[in-house]
Amino acid sequence: MAYKVVITPMAEHRLSSYIGYTLNILKNRQAAKAIAEDAKATRIILSNTASMNEYCTNEELRRYGYKKIKFQKHRYIMIYRMDGDIVVVDGMFHELQDYENLFLNEIGI
Repeated sequence: MAYKVVITPMAEHRLSSYIGYTLNILKNRQAAKAIAEDAKATRIILSNTASMNEYCTNEELRRYGYKKIKFQKHRYIMIYRMDGDIVVVDGMFHELQDYENLFLNEIGI
């Protein structure tokens, strides 16, 4: 089943900040482009695998139905929830961050 994937402004902002940091601070245009392309590829994969991915390990996030998917080539993660045939990506984080707790704080749970 193909799901419609919606990226929230909060998640889009995080992704943009990672790409911007790579481009403007690290001065690596090629890496920034690769992260953006990986995000697009992961979104396509998510549209086909959303129901099969693992739930977040945090009990509170699991209770709200949040799952995660790792980017294919980079160390980033999308945190999402499902609403029927729609997948809503609410967060994007680097996997070395305490991303589940950061996400909990961002959404006010």
